[in-house]
Amino acid sequence: METTKRFGDVVARLRREKGLTQEQLAACVGVSAPAVSKWETGVSLR
Repeated sequence: METTKRFGDVVARLRREKGLTQEQLAACVGVSAPAVSKWETGVSLR
């Protein structure tokens, strides 16, 4: 779980630095906004 949370922290930080919403990032990488949210909170990497 620790690795998953660290990954989420990095995703969230980089997304904010680029000025993107979760929805915009999701569209860029071809996933749903809830998937991005799960990455950022460390719930899932899928």
